[in-house]
Amino acid sequence: MTPALILASGSPRRRALLAALGVEFEVRTSTAEEPNCGATPTAMVEENARIKCMDVAAGVDGDTVVIGADTLVFYGDAVLTKPKDKADAFRMLRMLSGNTHAVVTGLAVLHTGTGKTILGSESTAVTFRELCDAEIQRFIEVVNPLDRAGAYTIDGPGTLLVSGYAGCYQNVLGFPMVRLDEMLRQHGVQLFNELHAERAQFL
Repeated sequence: MTPALILASGSPRRRALLAALGVEFEVRTSTAEEPNCGATPTAMVEENARIKCMDVAAGVDGDTVVIGADTLVFYGDAVLTKPKDKADAFRMLRMLSGNTHAVVTGLAVLHTGTGKTILGSESTAVTFRELCDAEIQRFIEVVNPLDRAGAYTIDGPGTLLVSGYAGCYQNVLGFPMVRLDEMLRQHGVQLFNELHAERAQFL
């Protein structure tokens, strides 16, 4: 029997990406503090994901697979988390304008039945077009991106920011689906087998 799935994230984009498959899952948001520390970008996001995954799994009974995720933006030595306010969002977008940065998502997948936790990550290179201050300000006014690492998302109005990317598109949205499927298979869950024709969604 396939274990139940719990998404340990309140991100509407992660929820939408998983729901688009038609997969059945439950959402439980972690309240754990994200330390945002580690020797490498990969180590940092994987540890954040692990902490959120463990926090939610502690309150779960039965045969369940819990998925934790964390996405951060890295440019040079700067680690861009969610902006504190609109001024901080402006600072981040001004920094990214005309440059290439890395979007890195860490994943933690825990099977409550076995206690086994698998960690993984995905990195995508994203290049911004040159943006003037008025364009940045307009984007912030429309999107209010205070809940997004790096103060942006690649879809919707964000399509006007990004001139190109190399790697997984879904990763920039916060959920690298192929990498997630690879990790779930190690717990006996194959997303292809969980697809549902009536619940699946298409853009």
